[in-house]
Amino acid sequence: METLIKGQRLALAGLVTGNVLQLGIAGEGVALDYACFGLDAAGKLSDDRYMTFFNQPRTPCGAVDVRAPAGDPAGFHFQLDRLPASIDRLVITAAIDGAATLSQLGSGHLRLFDGARELARFAYAGKDFANERAVMLGELYRKDGQWRFMAVGQGFNGGLDALVAHFGGEVAQAAAEPVAPRISLSKISLTKAGQTHKLSLVKGAGAPKKLIVKATWVDNGDGDDDNDDLDLRVGILLPDGRMRCIQAPEKSGSFDAMPYVRHLGDVTNATGREPATETVEVNPALAQFYGGTVGLVFSVYSALANGAVSVASMRPKMVMEYGGQVVECAFDFRDSGAGDDDVYTYVIGLARVSSDSIVLEPSGKTSEPDSEATPWLRWQGESLQLAFDGPVVFKGEDKEDEDDFNADNPRRYIV
Repeated sequence: METLIKGQRLALAGLVTGNVLQLGIAGEGVALDYACFGLDAAGKLSDDRYMTFFNQPRTPCGAVDVRAPAGDPAGFHFQLDRLPASIDRLVITAAIDGAATLSQLGSGHLRLFDGARELARFAYAGKDFANERAVMLGELYRKDGQWRFMAVGQGFNGGLDALVAHFGGEVAQAAAEPVAPRISLSKISLTKAGQTHKLSLVKGAGAPKKLIVKATWVDNGDGDDDNDDLDLRVGILLPDGRMRCIQAPEKSGSFDAMPYVRHLGDVTNATGREPATETVEVNPALAQFYGGTVGLVFSVYSALANGAVSVASMRPKMVMEYGGQVVECAFDFRDSGAGDDDVYTYVIGLARVSSDSIVLEPSGKTSEPDSEATPWLRWQGESLQLAFDGPVVFKGEDKEDEDDFNADNPRRYIV
């Protein structure tokens, strides 16, 4: 493994098996967004589709993917032989997410891998910068028909926008796109089964970075502080029909890697003064990562161990936020089965996530009395079919009972 310094170059011929290269990136102390710019011989981003980042995670040719190697929180996967001849350089960058500067960065590194073998490492830290808000970390480039790497470490004061402009990309139009729907969509409320609302996903550097889903509920008013606990669960239906399950704390997920959905933490009770809120972040590029439309089912679960209490008494609702677009699922379930204290699960909403939009609808469906089954999705053409026949999911001390409950259920969530 070679330790690189700023400006040092490395020929990849003889080091990399074939044309597959993995690159891992890490940085501590500040939140960073990483991107890879595919540039032409003039050093310009002549094709916006070759800016690879969280909201556009794959190039059209499949040569560059947002994919972190084991041991690093972020990174890219390169199949260099797939790149068109028009792409002469690949520049890997990092930009501050927020108001900080790179001088506040702790330690960081960029690593090159051939499979599991680390080839080279370029280390950087806050002491290397001043008020810069973005940096070109490294560059893959062609020379004499071969690929080489250079450790760069050049900072920019203007952040990601400055990088895009430096490479000849368009920033203003993409950043302005979310503004139009902010007024008309901010008050959408879905209260009845069968209602739907479509949120448009924005492309480009100015696109919102996260789809945020919040489930809230209130104290049920019975004077008992121990039974006001609901768990927000997310079932993920893949294009191939398999499912994943997200629930804090054991299955919290990840935003930048599989499953591209992250639960921010378990909340154990609500009070009369302040509703409880559990939050999930969904990567807007979910469909691109999974290779097709993805289904999501959002539900809340009241564990029997917390005491018999009706889900309806806590009046759960869900809010989905994407930039200026806000949609609330507030199904009126007071006359539904959720009013019984032997009903443990209530589905707040369903979503179909494609590459350009999200279709959201309330549900109001509940599990059968005394059933611990989870909501399970199936594809019915392009629509979602919901049934309460998914495998049981417990947490904490009760997790050891899962196998017994699921012995006769053929369905399983994938890891």
